[in-house]
Amino acid sequence: MVYILDVNNKPLMPTNRHGKVRHLLNAKKAKIVKRDPFTIQLLYKTTTYKQNIVLGVDAGSKFIGLSAITK
Repeated sequence: MVYILDVNNKPLMPTNRHGKVRHLLNAKKAKIVKRDPFTIQLLYKTTTYKQNIVLGVDAGSKFIGLSAITK
């Protein structure tokens, strides 16, 4: 999971597309902000569209389950 910030340090939707992230870093269109958790900041203007996400938690007796669902 790679977390993304826009030019103004506002959070955007995270991504699992590591190839796209590597391409942005090599093209100098993004820079690394933090390594743990891995976070990049885009160096160009982008839309600030974010999806609504609902977090589900199942607190079982032995394991805790988490799920994120887009609406």
